[in-house]
Amino acid sequence: MSGYRSDQELLGRSGVNDVEAILAVVNRETGPESHVPSEIDTLFTWDYTKGARPKLARLYERAKGAQWNGETDLPWDTEIDQEKVVAANRANLVTSGVNEGMDLTGTPFASWGEKEWIRYGCESQNWTLSQFLHGEQGALLCTARIVENVPWIDAKYFAATQVLDEARHVEVFSKYLDKLSGHYPINAHLKLLLDDVISDSRWDLTYLGMQIMVEGLALAAFGFIHQMTTEPLLKQLLRYVMSDEARHVAFGVVTLEEYYHQLTAAELRDRQEFAFEAAVRMRDRFLQQEVWERLGVDVREAVTLVQQSGERRAFQSMLFSKIVPNCKKLGLLDAGDGWLRDRFAEIGVLQFEDWPATEEEVAMLELAEKGGGDRVA
Repeated sequence: MSGYRSDQELLGRSGVNDVEAILAVVNRETGPESHVPSEIDTLFTWDYTKGARPKLARLYERAKGAQWNGETDLPWDTEIDQEKVVAANRANLVTSGVNEGMDLTGTPFASWGEKEWIRYGCESQNWTLSQFLHGEQGALLCTARIVENVPWIDAKYFAATQVLDEARHVEVFSKYLDKLSGHYPINAHLKLLLDDVISDSRWDLTYLGMQIMVEGLALAAFGFIHQMTTEPLLKQLLRYVMSDEARHVAFGVVTLEEYYHQLTAAELRDRQEFAFEAAVRMRDRFLQQEVWERLGVDVREAVTLVQQSGERRAFQSMLFSKIVPNCKKLGLLDAGDGWLRDRFAEIGVLQFEDWPATEEEVAMLELAEKGGGDRVA
């Protein structure tokens, strides 16, 4: 595998909550571009029979009818007073791990007043949306890779629609951030994960890393923020993006469910380890080290405080509400000796295993639409 830590390395660092190991991962990106070397196969398929895989064909038809224009379908003339929005949503700062309701005695936050909390809320929002932006570019590149090396024509058709979706997502998140008070560079943990996904030559690892893990977590995070935000432009932007992301995750589940039935126990274990490493990296990126640095707060002390927050842990585990049932649907949770089940239990996310897989959610949405329900475009 290209660069992810082995089980022994990951668990031999005083556990998966080792603050020193988390903070040792730093962003060394200094230029406007980043080069990730890789060797992949480009696969032509001469079987153009459409619909050989009916579930993929249905997703493709759905995608063609659900396109939207990021430039014209969103009210970009909406005025945003970011500080006012943050002040109105102060209770939601719990999602970042530190809030006024905690016992902050003896911490760097004990002396904070209204001004400091408002600034923190603005920086936290800028950071969160910046990471979404970087993740969407990762999805753009990975999906272009899928078009190139997935062996089935129905999958190539759908992946091509996702390339357009991801370009649109990059566009709208970048444009929204320009209306706020600043961008952040990519988080080091997210960058390591994207590098692993894009550099691996096996097409199914691109699916697993991006469609199941990164997109699955993003779908849950978008849903949470959509529910909490009172800012109308962001709320509408996320609604559009979420409808796309649900198709994308379902695409990964449908494709990998068929393929993983063919793999050996050793090959499945490799995928289990990759999925867990991806889960830990995504969890660690939400510690927001870059925000604490920009605010002049001791990063080690802030991260330690965040890890101790019960509300933060609950929010963090909720981000895996799409990933765990999808891994179970793919057979990864209990493959072999149930290695991934044990690892997910260790990081406290196993309670989501019986939640609906994304493929099932999309199917229910299709039935609702056929019955005359509201269309989510």
